[in-house]
Amino acid sequence: MTKLPMLLAGAALALAGGLALAQDDDAGEGHEGHTMEGAEGMDGEHAMPMSHDPAMQALVEPMDRMMEVMPTTSTGDVDADFLLMMIPHHQSAIDMALVVLEQGDDEETLALAREIIDAQEAEIAEMRAMLERLGVEPPAASE
Repeated sequence: MTKLPMLLAGAALALAGGLALAQDDDAGEGHEGHTMEGAEGMDGEHAMPMSHDPAMQALVEPMDRMMEVMPTTSTGDVDADFLLMMIPHHQSAIDMALVVLEQGDDEETLALAREIIDAQEAEIAEMRAMLERLGVEPPAASE
């Protein structure tokens, strides 16, 4: 395993641990519903802690999918590896923004979600073109 995927996996695990600690810190402080379950709720090797809140589950699912499709081997070209890893990262942001458009009600947040979708879709298209220019097969387009 190359260093970059190992670092990303480590960062995801550290984030999950930090979220579990944050929940412990928030216990009894009136922050109900704002944190996810601890590590005992983990589902899969890179999955985020599970939540009983359907809205939070909908936001976490794109991040879990991102980790499932994230490349774990190097092409030998750091530029291509960066682009290959950023595409699922950006797609995850789009998918999370779509959840907000479906379930959110704050106009400012909805507007930001629309901006994120537009920007990330354009950047994914640009990254795909860059990969083609580098002679690297872009990942299959997300549904």
